[in-house]
Amino acid sequence: MTPQDASAAAYEIARMAPIIPVLVVHDIAHARPLAEALVAGGLPALEVTLRTPAALEVIAEMAKVKGGIVGAGTLLTPGDVARAKDAGALFGVSPGATDILLDACEAADLPTLPGAATASEAMRLLERGYDMLKFFPAEASGGAPALKAIGSPLPQIRFCPTGGVSTSNASSYLSLPNVVCAGGSWVAPDALVQAGDWDAITELARAASNLAR
Repeated sequence: MTPQDASAAAYEIARMAPIIPVLVVHDIAHARPLAEALVAGGLPALEVTLRTPAALEVIAEMAKVKGGIVGAGTLLTPGDVARAKDAGALFGVSPGATDILLDACEAADLPTLPGAATASEAMRLLERGYDMLKFFPAEASGGAPALKAIGSPLPQIRFCPTGGVSTSNASSYLSLPNVVCAGGSWVAPDALVQAGDWDAITELARAASNLAR
């Protein structure tokens, strides 16, 4: 997969809904009902972060949910890429970008959202062929004003801001012309997941899916 094709495929996934849930799942038993709740609420693209021992099994279970597009987040190494792809991930997300990681994603035909926080990082990825990026950590890097400023000289690059995005600031990101969607964890709060309150999570997802962009 070429960088251009990888970026185009990532863009198609990103534009499916205003929010991509960023999920840290500890219990494999929560995987399918959580994915079903989020998809039912209108959020089909799901990012499962590789931050727990259960993450790969969670991806495999969520991949079975009809209507869901499950990706792996926190990709750091070629090994992460291979394991995520084997588990059934259909896209990848990384907090940053290295040539070794991007080479592995392209070789595995895994559409990827590589992370960038500065104009130089974004330009380097654009030079390689990526024009759909993750802006991370969004709030710590200046928030919506910073992303708006980056968009002025680099209007051809589109972003999914992640990191500190919440119900209180999501609209400020989504209103920017260079933002396709945003990543957020508030649609699946741990308390509701632990309680198995899938209906409440569906309602949070539905509200997020109706955010204007």
